[in-house]
Amino acid sequence: MRAVVQRVGSASVVVDGATVGAIDEPGLLVLVGVTHTDTPAEAAKLAAKLWGLRILSGEKSCSDVGAPLLVVSQFTLYGDARKGRRPTWQAAAPGPVAEPLVEAVCAELRALGAHVETGVFGADMKVSLTNDGPITLILEI
Repeated sequence: MRAVVQRVGSASVVVDGATVGAIDEPGLLVLVGVTHTDTPAEAAKLAAKLWGLRILSGEKSCSDVGAPLLVVSQFTLYGDARKGRRPTWQAAAPGPVAEPLVEAVCAELRALGAHVETGVFGADMKVSLTNDGPITLILEI
């Protein structure tokens, strides 16, 4: 699994003109990509890493301060543009494989006590954020 994690002051996801997920306080925006070999165990490991990642103000984690997370599926994280000008998506898992694993990350976060907002899997989403820092990390699990 691959995740782009951004420390944000706020973030939201809009689908078809309606806000489907939003955090209005400092927390994390997490874009999650899934590849063919990912498993529920990796989803649990990613959730634990996100919950304990000490990148909030004062080197705190979401678990330390109860900060919310907005999790958005992002198959393009596995795009490959090393050759030519058009990326390939071969490394991205198909929807029936990826969707349950993105949902597993969210479920694991909630089980840890996190407030989790989400986008809509497979939808054309408009993501807005106020990046704080800016702090952006790429995680590989």
